[in-house]
Amino acid sequence: MKFNLKQYSAGILMLILTASASSCKKYLDEERRDNFNTNNYFTTASQAQTFVNGIYSNLYMFQNGDAYGESPFITLELFAGHTTTLGQSVNNKQVITQTTSPTNPGFQTVWSNSYAAIANANIALKRIPDIAMADADKKKLLGEIYFLRAFFYFHLVRLYGDVPLITEPVTITSETLYPERSPMASVYDLIIADLKAAKESGLPETDQSGRASLGAVRTLLGSVYLTTAGYPLQKKENYALAAAEVLPVLTKYTLFPDYAFLHDNAHKNQGELIFQINYLVGVKENAIPQLTLPFNLQVGAYGDHLGAMIPTTQFIASYPAGDKRAKERQFFFSSYPKDKDPSTIITFEKPALYKFFHAESALGNGKSDENWTLFRLPEAMLIYAEAQNEAEGAPNQTARDQVNAIRARAELAPIGNLSQAAFREEVWRQRYLELCYEDKSYFDIQRTHKIYVVPGGTFADATSTPNEQGVTFKEQYYFWPIPQREINTNPKLKQNQGW
Repeated sequence: MKFNLKQYSAGILMLILTASASSCKKYLDEERRDNFNTNNYFTTASQAQTFVNGIYSNLYMFQNGDAYGESPFITLELFAGHTTTLGQSVNNKQVITQTTSPTNPGFQTVWSNSYAAIANANIALKRIPDIAMADADKKKLLGEIYFLRAFFYFHLVRLYGDVPLITEPVTITSETLYPERSPMASVYDLIIADLKAAKESGLPETDQSGRASLGAVRTLLGSVYLTTAGYPLQKKENYALAAAEVLPVLTKYTLFPDYAFLHDNAHKNQGELIFQINYLVGVKENAIPQLTLPFNLQVGAYGDHLGAMIPTTQFIASYPAGDKRAKERQFFFSSYPKDKDPSTIITFEKPALYKFFHAESALGNGKSDENWTLFRLPEAMLIYAEAQNEAEGAPNQTARDQVNAIRARAELAPIGNLSQAAFREEVWRQRYLELCYEDKSYFDIQRTHKIYVVPGGTFADATSTPNEQGVTFKEQYYFWPIPQREINTNPKLKQNQGW
């Protein structure tokens, strides 16, 4: 599957994902519209498509940041405690030591981009129903919008707790121009309602273009139910809902036979990859490899080697003996040929993430268009396994099968008939080992109040157990602070406890 990514601008930046008639997908389309006005814009189906496509652009927030590695996808991992940084960012080091402040730029990046996406989603939901276009196309577009609005609110509510809940377009005279924070339960109610609407919108079961699919909707909703069953809401009845929601996903996607397929160009949006942020050289690129390579070592044809996110050696040591994922050039690597001098092997001081190594750009011109994965099949498998075990008091055969499939690919022996407690910890363990550095661990700490203790691979209370870097998780860090800029702008916003 090839991608044609261009840029589009309509007053605010919109990077577009749109389908072409040939089934190959445009992703960005550049067009200047300095006089953009929603009152005269929503008149045709193509305009509706273009506007919806633009909402996807805010997904790039995860890789936004500067050369010091202050990108949200890194910040989220630093909070989890299994990552060190060899880079120069003071903010990143303060996250590791849990001495950061509301002025950390990552907090603002996520907040502002999420609300920009939500604002556009609200406009689209208001205006698109009145456009004369094929009903099926209209319904599908609305389904994508509901999915995206739910996605961004899900990140806001998990990261900041009570957040402003805005569901209508905002103008200079709107009461919600300076909104107050809404209870988390109300935000989750909207997220669930949006995802239920998206399920009924006619989205395809799977999608290889980078757009939302029914599989993505179900996986997100399963994650929402699993999250709300844990802290702080503890709606235990949602375990059963989570299991039921992701069960159909398990048969629609297939595990890759090779871990390298997770980060190459040939397998984007295929196989086990349910929903990704899409990139293309010359249109929209990223610095994922540069940020995750060892500091200042000439590995690959990159101008920078920043070492902003480096796994701890203790975490790598927590993999069981023989686990394929911990072997060289699977999830991690400790040496590589020098750029333009393949006969010289560079040995790293500390292993780095091969999971995000992009061979195409490393061996090419150093411009990375590696996709960033938001959801893949193993997460859905582990959501089902955990949720079913909690809902029914013991794992059933389907739950065991999910765990054993992940273990089999890692060349580990299958588990047997474990107790509920033992199976729970095995699922949690596989979430850390399989989904490592994919921005899942911090959210697992939030909902379980447990941390993964290495190298033993056990679990303990988050706020009383030091991690491998000697840092004990502070209770205030269960939520991010409201960005200081937002507090300064809107006096109705009150800061989270401890910040």
